[in-house]
Amino acid sequence: MKTESPRWFKSSYSSNGGDCVEVAANLVASQGIVPVRDSKCVDGPVVGVRTAAFSAFVAGVQAGALDAV
Repeated sequence: MKTESPRWFKSSYSSNGGDCVEVAANLVASQGIVPVRDSKCVDGPVVGVRTAAFSAFVAGVQAGALDAV
């Protein structure tokens, strides 16, 4: 059995000086997680976020629920 490798990408909005994260959405279907890592430290730790939690986070960001006060 072949293990699928993450295909990392950054948002097109992430041209803000390097404070970015990368995600590998290609593992959602096969593993039910969205791997997340710091784009400046590609060999560093990876956090595996469950799909439902990542979807809720993205929905919160889009709704402005996580804006700074």
